[in-house]
Parts: sequence; structure tokens; C-alpha cells
Amino acid sequence: MTLGTGDFVTGAQAIDSRPILIVTGLVQEARIAAGPGMAVICSSSSPTQLRALLTVVDPETIRGVISFGVAGGLDPSLRSGDVVLATEVLSGDTRWAAGLSLGDDLIERLTSGRRRVVRGSLAGAEEVVTARSCKAALHSETGAFAVDMESHIAAAYAAEAGLPFAAVRVISDPAHRALPALARAAIKPNGQIDLPAVLRGIVRNPTTLHALVSTGIDFNRALRSLRGCRDFLIGTELAGAEALVSETA
Repeated sequence: MTLGTGDFVTGAQAIDSRPILIVTGLVQEARIAAGPGMAVICSSSSPTQLRALLTVVDPETIRGVISFGVAGGLDPSLRSGDVVLATEVLSGDTRWAAGLSLGDDLIERLTSGRRRVVRGSLAGAEEVVTARSCKAALHSETGAFAVDMESHIAAAYAAEAGLPFAAVRVISDPAHRALPALARAAIKPNGQIDLPAVLRGIVRNPTTLHALVSTGIDFNRALRSLRGCRDFLIGTELAGAEALVSETA
């Protein structure tokens, strides 16, 4: 799925006519990101599909890559709606640097109201990390603030293409919250919610209703915060002439 392309400008002076590639996992995230200067792809929460989509993106047609969307919290201090600006992305033994150049006015807008913004590392995963114990183990192992299924793939693509990379992720399910299995099973391939599947699951196991409601509240709070981060996509300049990648022992 691809949404929104166009020229990118700051003020009246054009920086580069090529769009920034925005990598998302959910349709809701893609809709928030879409607009002038953005070429948005949506993986429908499938790492395999995301890699396939990136194979047909010509790196010569874009000027940078940003991973944009929600994430699972790993740092216990983070709440739903908090924003993580990635300093690096981790997956296995590989680390990709994330370059950001933010003006004071943009930081002020991002942190306005109740939105909290932190800088830290993101962990990449091939599957949704649902259990509290798994989140705690991943945080202990990596020190990452949050986890998602797109950032490490987007970072690898940017590094291979020699493009600057950044990641902006908003906490949806905090570290203390376990994602109900039904929440993931009810996501359609296009990223939309399969409401009949949700209702059937509740009928079979009514005790899941409370967890689903709490998860939905967190998710909606994260999406509201993500909309407030749209200025980041418009006002940010990707730092560095090329993406950085390092191998750890």
C-alpha cells in the first residue's frame, strides 16, 4: 500500500524535490503520515510484506527514510502516548544509527501538552512482543526503550542504499501491559480491525473484554499523540549524508 507523494519544501526554498519514504505498519499510521513530500508504505504488520515492498522502491527516487508509527513499550517508565525519537535501532547483533536534526521550535511543538518525548534505542522484532515477561527480557537484553516490527527493516534498507534514516515511534502498549492474543488475531491483512472476529472472541472468552478495552484506550491515545508528531515529518531534516551501521560482538 502506498500513500502520498510530492515535493518537500521548507518555507519558500526547496531542499530536494524527492520525497521522504515513510515506513509504517498499520493503515492508521499511514493515513496520518500521508501528505506532500511523503511517500508512504504500509506493511500491514507483516515484516515479509514490508521487505517485499521495499524491493520495488528505487532509492534514487527518495532522499531519506523514516520509520513512523506506534510501538510496544519496553522501558517501564514510558506510558502510552509517549514519543520515542530513536538514536539507534537494534536487531540481533546489528545496530543502525538514526540521525535527527530538530529545531528548538519543533521540539517545543512535539513536547506541547501532555506529550512526553524521549531519545533512545528501538528494538526490531519479527513478531509482536505481547507478554510482559518478554518485554522485560528484551529490555534487559538490549536496553531499548520500545519495540516494533518495521524500524529494523527500514533501517537496513536505508543503510544498504546509503540513505539517512530516522525513526519516530509512539508507545501504544506500555511495558506493564500484556497484549491480548485476540487483539493481534483480529487484525486483517490490510491492517484494519476484524470486528466480527473480536466479537466472536469475546463471546468465547468474556474475560478478555477488559483487556481489549484497556488496549484500545492505549492505542487511541497513541494515535492521537502520533498525529501530533506529524509536524516532525514536515520540519525535520535527516542528519548525515549516509546511514550508519555497526556490528557488535
